[in-house]
Amino acid sequence: MTTQDLRITKMQQLISPEELARRHPVSDAAAQTVRAGREAIQNILKGNDDRLISIVGPCSIHDPVAAIEYARLLLELREETKGELEVVMRVYFEKPRTIAGWKGMINDPGLDGSFRINEGLETARTLLLQINEMGLPVATEFLDTTVPQYIADLVSWAAIGARTTESQIHREMASGLSCPVGFKNGTRGNAQIAIDAVRSAAGQHHFMGTTASGQAAIVSTSGNEDCHVILRGGGGATNFDAASVDAVCIACERDGVRPQVMIDASHANSGKDPARQPAVLHEIGTQIADGDHRITGVMVESHLVGGAQKLGKTPLVYGQSITDGCLGWAETEAAMRKLAHTVALRRDAGLSLAS
Repeated sequence: MTTQDLRITKMQQLISPEELARRHPVSDAAAQTVRAGREAIQNILKGNDDRLISIVGPCSIHDPVAAIEYARLLLELREETKGELEVVMRVYFEKPRTIAGWKGMINDPGLDGSFRINEGLETARTLLLQINEMGLPVATEFLDTTVPQYIADLVSWAAIGARTTESQIHREMASGLSCPVGFKNGTRGNAQIAIDAVRSAAGQHHFMGTTASGQAAIVSTSGNEDCHVILRGGGGATNFDAASVDAVCIACERDGVRPQVMIDASHANSGKDPARQPAVLHEIGTQIADGDHRITGVMVESHLVGGAQKLGKTPLVYGQSITDGCLGWAETEAAMRKLAHTVALRRDAGLSLAS
């Protein structure tokens, strides 16, 4: 009588990270973009660069063609604002779900419940290669701790979401990632768990994982010193205001963490209304123009077409999110240009990092 796998209905062989990388190797151009993106973000986090990290892009990627069109537009904006902003494209392939729903392009690239995960991994890697080869660094959220082996070599910045910041295995994973990592405050607004996550990920860890060939392994890490807190609101409250920034930075300093934050203009900070993101960015910009260097970055959910649509609608609106609502492109451009102007104002006023 068996006692194993009583609820498993099917198993398929998963492509190994090694094989996927062999099929789609990192080009010199992509590697240069990744290295430059990581270095720029590290310099901002360490206070060696007074620009603002700007993670901008769709809530999730479901259409690679629309993603490339968006990337071309964002690359132009990146070039225009490069003196004030370090613009990085948000390229999210995994979506955490409270109960149920589409889990992202890696899990279900066909958007039809066919769950062709090998295809999803391949699509994700090829898209990241294309965007990096354009000269645009990318950011993503890591949800499944197996996924970094497949695509982390193409990522300049990563997020750990509000639902997983308190997870031990995600803190362990972050401690071994080669890129900077932001931890979001919890869904109820608790920022202390993000501060604790930053402290944990900075240390050495030993845990079970997989090798590039797909074999089970014991992973040992040296710790990631490039982690930071992201404020995204929660529990019915926002936390992008000056008082909230003060409180979190004081708590960071008390716990031996760099007193700095990135602020997510979406999610609870905008009341889940994408059209309110510019107002959030305006408040953040006011703090920056007043000389605050503790705000090191922002996150903005943006796509070609504003708003969101339900998956299953036929046909889908091209360039519109099928998960959280996003800001439209024209509104994104305007908001980011204004934000860049606030960084320039701070600099012109002589409010340097040493002030």
